[in-house]
Amino acid sequence: MHRACGSGYDAPMATTPARRRFARPADAPPTGAISYWLAASTAGPERAPLATDASADVVIIGGGFTGLWTAIALTDTDPTLRVLVLEAETVGYGASGRNGGFCSASLTHGLANGIRHFPDEVAMLEREGIANLRALVDFTRANAIDCDLEETGILDVADQPHQVDEFKAWVDEAAAWGDEMEFMDRERIRDEVHSPLWLAGLYRPPGRDAILDPAKLVRGLARVCEERGVTIHEGSRVRSVHRAAGCVRVATEAGPSVVAGHVVVATSAYSGWLRRLSAHFVPVYDYVLVSDRLTPDQRASIGWQRRQGMADANNQFHYFRLTADDRILWGGYDAIYHFGNGVGPQFDERPTTFAKLETHFRAAFPQLAEVDFPCRWGGAIDTTSRFTVTFGQALGGRLTYALGYTGLGVGSSRWAAGVVRDYILRPDSDLLKLRFVQSRPIPFPPEPLRSAAVQAVRRELDRADRNEGRRGLLLRTLDALGIGFDS
Repeated sequence: MHRACGSGYDAPMATTPARRRFARPADAPPTGAISYWLAASTAGPERAPLATDASADVVIIGGGFTGLWTAIALTDTDPTLRVLVLEAETVGYGASGRNGGFCSASLTHGLANGIRHFPDEVAMLEREGIANLRALVDFTRANAIDCDLEETGILDVADQPHQVDEFKAWVDEAAAWGDEMEFMDRERIRDEVHSPLWLAGLYRPPGRDAILDPAKLVRGLARVCEERGVTIHEGSRVRSVHRAAGCVRVATEAGPSVVAGHVVVATSAYSGWLRRLSAHFVPVYDYVLVSDRLTPDQRASIGWQRRQGMADANNQFHYFRLTADDRILWGGYDAIYHFGNGVGPQFDERPTTFAKLETHFRAAFPQLAEVDFPCRWGGAIDTTSRFTVTFGQALGGRLTYALGYTGLGVGSSRWAAGVVRDYILRPDSDLLKLRFVQSRPIPFPPEPLRSAAVQAVRRELDRADRNEGRRGLLLRTLDALGIGFDS
């Protein structure tokens, strides 16, 4: 059964003995641990930190996709609501501005994972996901959000013989659920994208997948929010949330507080500040390279005329795509966990991973040996044990959260925001009755067992990739329990 393609993730250049240095083009984006997307697009207006105590109907903690889509969903339903967003850094600072720009219709981290966990609901969830992606695309056009969105479809590739048979089998299984995919043999896939590595491919046509510039999207959402009267405060890190008489009080580290009827926690991989959420997710660091702009000859040398988003089928997988200005984004493989759910800018750079990714890229595209990588970065992905978003409430229903997209949040965060909105404004919504929404993933163990478990699973995934996909006892046991670790 083939692996779902994920969206993923950032630093000064790593140097290796074999690495050649090239002059940076004048139009190259800045180097450093900021993502290519955030560096290359206009940041928008400065938004002042919360300076005085304030009140709102709903306060949202987190200025990324989940938080901003929630503000839009709330104001779609009730334009009179006073909605205030508190962002610790800047809009899109976290995963929303660092991911690979893959926008999938899947709400379940791929059809196979949906069948495994929600066989009774997966058909509905597939329909919901496709409708959600269509609505996202339409929203960007209706609101003039130019985020370089391309409905290209997706192309998964096999680089190991055992994966070829898995691809063939998956075509029929996916078709039974309405997911039409096209198998490509070795000759066809190498004609499609010119690489000596590919042995087979699976192509899904447009309708379920798109690629886009995530920073332009998240900044466009912020603009739409503000046009609707939503207030966004950047540089406003939250210290605590407490229930008060008929309301909640959200205190920032700088001192000012917000009193509101409801609070939404939309901080994803950065949610460790709220202890009750720590067992539900682990933040996994993922890393990305973006190349120089390809010359016309280099661009022609790789084929890839349909510009699909791509991924290989390994457990430790790579994802890759073309940007709007014909650079190649190449990321994935390593999924790094830091003790105690560690997150922070100190983890955004990992030279050993950058060097490894570059080596893998040059094996895939030897004709691009002269291409350099002026932009490198990393960022944290919020992963749950079943790889899907999880929802919940606390403080007597006045606090609602959504987190755990496991690398597929660019599209599914919009749908999740609708669920959060329903918790607050539409408690009779049929979506809230879904087991997908009501159930919780198996929690991760506390430290130090958490780190030990994550590292053990990483070793076993690597071993499986080097052993024709054969999974050892630990992975088979986790598969039987329906839990795991992924980016």
